[in-house]
Amino acid sequence: MEPAEVAAAFVAECFPRAEIAVLAGSSATGRRTATSDIDLLLIGPEAMFDDGRTSLAASMAYEREVIELFSYTEADFARWVRSDLSGHRPVLLSMLQEGLPVRGGTQLAALRDHWRPIIEAGPQVSEHELATRRYEVTDLLDDLRDASDVLEQRVTAGLLFDKTAELILLTNGRWLATGKHLVRALRAWDPERAAALAAPFLGLEFLTFADQVEAELRLVGGRLQAGFIR
Repeated sequence: MEPAEVAAAFVAECFPRAEIAVLAGSSATGRRTATSDIDLLLIGPEAMFDDGRTSLAASMAYEREVIELFSYTEADFARWVRSDLSGHRPVLLSMLQEGLPVRGGTQLAALRDHWRPIIEAGPQVSEHELATRRYEVTDLLDDLRDASDVLEQRVTAGLLFDKTAELILLTNGRWLATGKHLVRALRAWDPERAAALAAPFLGLEFLTFADQVEAELRLVGGRLQAGFIR
């Protein structure tokens, strides 16, 4: 069966009271691989759960597939969304807005309409948080330039790439992500800037990578160290 068919069968058998079901992740974007699981967002009444809970995030086996389940009552969905937003990583809203409908119809459309302005507005980031992130990038940048051990260089460069990408995205009003999704978010915002940052990182040219990070840091206010109060 195709992922959408597996998802529909899973919902019908295991969560028949679910009012909204959305297929998300690689199964929805066409990037599915041999090891991909099926990300599934469910929203419904408390009666959707048999044990009185109001949410369930779990990995489940079904029809030789692994279902990564994210299921909530509408109130609990809103609570977890607010938690995501506080960290500038709207995982659940991205699933809701970008996934493929499995069940929901007008209810799904209404919920998407309710949350769309929030996702379109971008992250709300304080000046102090941006300054803190500049401080962190500055600190890692100095660590990388000072490192002589190859393992330390690689680990520090990896952290620095993530922190720099996050700072770039937040400064430009874009949401964050983690892992491969952080790379995709950076590329989606500016492919050329992403490539310029990635090239020396991938080539293990650590001093050149540090120079590129420094250039990005200047674009968002420059180094921040002495005198900064965290």
